Amino acid sequence: MTRMKNEALPNGEYWAMCRERNVISAAANGHSQVFPKARMTVKDGWAFFQRDGVEVWTCNAVYAAANFNVQPV
Repeated sequence: MTRMKNEALPNGEYWAMCRERNVISAAANGHSQVFPKARMTVKDGWAFFQRDGVEVWTCNAVYAAANFNVQPV
C-alpha cells in the first residue's frame, strides 16, 4: 500500500512491517516492539500495534504511514 508520507491511514486492520533491516536499527528508531512485523489496528487517527493479542506500541496514524510498510489484513 503506497501512501503520501503526510497522509493518515484509514481506520482498519493492517500488518505493519518495519523498514529497518535488523533489530538494532529498529531499536535505534524506537520500533523494536514492532520488528519485524506486527498486527496494527487504526482507529480515529491512532495506530495500535499488537503481538499475540497484547498491545505493544501506539503512535498516530500519520507516523505509522510514514515509517512502516503497511498491508491490509
